[in-house]
Amino acid sequence: MDQASPILFARILEAIPAAPLLSAEFASRLQFGWTISVHILFASLSIGLAPFIVYFTWKDVRTDDPRYARLREFWVKLFGIGFVMGTVTGIPMSFQFGTNFPVFAEAAGEMIGGPLAFEAKMAFFLEAVFLGVLLFGRERVSDRTYILSSVLTGVGAWLSGFWILVVNAWMQTPRGFELVERNGMQIAQLTDPVAAFFTPRMPWMYVHMINASVISVTLLVAGVSAYFVWRKRNSEAWNTALRAAVVLLVITAPLQAVHGDAYGRHVADTQEQKFAAMEAHYDTGQADLHLIAIPKSADSLTDPRADNLWTISLPAMGSFLASGGDFSEEVVGLHEYDDNPPVALVFWSFRFMVGLGFLFIGLALWGGNLLRKGRLRESDRYLRSMILATPLGFAALLTGWYVTEIGRQPWVIQGVLKTNDAVSTTLTGAEATATLVAFVALYVVLLAAFGFAFKWLIEGELVRMGVREESDPDRPQLPLVSSDD
Repeated sequence: MDQASPILFARILEAIPAAPLLSAEFASRLQFGWTISVHILFASLSIGLAPFIVYFTWKDVRTDDPRYARLREFWVKLFGIGFVMGTVTGIPMSFQFGTNFPVFAEAAGEMIGGPLAFEAKMAFFLEAVFLGVLLFGRERVSDRTYILSSVLTGVGAWLSGFWILVVNAWMQTPRGFELVERNGMQIAQLTDPVAAFFTPRMPWMYVHMINASVISVTLLVAGVSAYFVWRKRNSEAWNTALRAAVVLLVITAPLQAVHGDAYGRHVADTQEQKFAAMEAHYDTGQADLHLIAIPKSADSLTDPRADNLWTISLPAMGSFLASGGDFSEEVVGLHEYDDNPPVALVFWSFRFMVGLGFLFIGLALWGGNLLRKGRLRESDRYLRSMILATPLGFAALLTGWYVTEIGRQPWVIQGVLKTNDAVSTTLTGAEATATLVAFVALYVVLLAAFGFAFKWLIEGELVRMGVREESDPDRPQLPLVSSDD
């Protein structure tokens, strides 16, 4: 960068009004929330695609059936694109710890540095190396090595999620440390690595997140397959993919509901304030469970309370779920706390996530019944429903993540460090707002690039299926897709 660039940047900042619309804290939180929202889509894509990649690769190598070669090639290609996008969108987040949340980075550096290093050195390189074998090694390595590469690529993706969630779970239920004073700051010093890595939240969060990723990608695979089947009913490859997706959805969608119920009880035990926000429960006492909630006014949308919502509720069921079986259990209300999370965001995100979860169970049962009757490819209504449901798994995953992260506020480390104390004291609102705008613009471009690449894959497949003519004969061919249907 030449010397003129910093001067120009400083003048741009000076041109921004002295009273910025956003404070440094709020802009920093929005910026991190935006970047992790985009990054988590690609991280979940890798995690959720892993079982499909392993299955299609194993069937391709063992049966030499062109259907599986075609499916393996298509989804490995998308896995590769998603891996690149996940890497590009994930790197800036570590820098934001230093630029926007340096107090958190210094206070928690000893606790989170190890897991993040494991994630980079162990999981990332494992995934990257064997993804390369998957992409370019089919004719260069043995069948056994090729299958093993698919497994290790998936292991790398799941390990990456594990180490990231070790960090996040510690922030939710911190263990294995003591606070010491260093240079006038309270620093979390590691005392028990096992307790710090395997916190009470870790197993709950890992199972829920991995299964949510698999459900999201299963709906993606089902939606894309349904589209291809809808365009060409006798496409054996995509009928095979649709059947595989429906079977996996029948397993994973109900599992998420059962696990989510138990996870909710764990949250009630360890984060009472978050549990109260999930139900907009303000007064300590017996708690209802709102199955359906509709705001009576715009104010109700931003401040959901039982008396300003149209609800279908189960009386005392909130107490029952929080206690694991006691309808009279007293649930601590939000009025007991000085600072609460943005209740509306947590309340509606939770309802959105749970509502979609039950929709997925319905789609799974519907598809399972059609599959049992051998009518999966014949049902236009089901094919169109699955096409429409393609992005909904990722929507549920994001809103579930918002419940986890926004519900923890005002704490960045539960009970140890508040978010407003973790923000840089030298960062101005204008600077934070400017970088927020830059990150929003950059990530929108990245999302558009991914959408273009995915559309390119879809159109290439339609040409190979013979349902669309090649609009541009000079268009580069997909080197990894060569099998005929």
